[in-house]
Amino acid sequence: MITHATETSRVIYARVAGFTFLFYIAAGLTSMALDDQSPMTDLLSVLMSFSALVLGVMLYALTREQEPIVAMLALTCRVLEATQFESAIFFAVGSTLFCWLLLRGRMIPIPLAWLGVIASVLLVAVLLLQFAGLLGPTNWASSATWLVWLPMLVFEVILSLWLLIKGVNTEQWKTRAAVSA
Repeated sequence: MITHATETSRVIYARVAGFTFLFYIAAGLTSMALDDQSPMTDLLSVLMSFSALVLGVMLYALTREQEPIVAMLALTCRVLEATQFESAIFFAVGSTLFCWLLLRGRMIPIPLAWLGVIASVLLVAVLLLQFAGLLGPTNWASSATWLVWLPMLVFEVILSLWLLIKGVNTEQWKTRAAVSA
């Protein structure tokens, strides 16, 4: 049977993830708005890297019961995102995997989970095409870049608010615990 502490922990993990998503987005947008020469951009980069790690751990804690190996791979992508210069591809792959696990576990509303999967897969595809030289490099000021990243931004803002307010659906854990008891 599921314990109160376990359910309480999941609520905490969801809320920490929700807050961290919002913090990460705010730090990223602020960093893009500042001149690269600003001393604040270095601090924001460190805070964004730490946010990627926190998000990875919280999302791993929430999704590991769905498929532990996939959740570990997604967590590893978030760790690499936090430590690599070319972090966008690790972000996109990790996001794809976590969104798929959230969808598979019906932990968040299905349309929201599908938005995350689609936005993440779109990013993976575009980034791979850029790495292959089939798409020219884009900069943050270009409208094409914003069009590719906009669905992910919308998904993450809605998801963060959902996690802060509603958390994740724990019915699947209760059902699984009842069956195994």
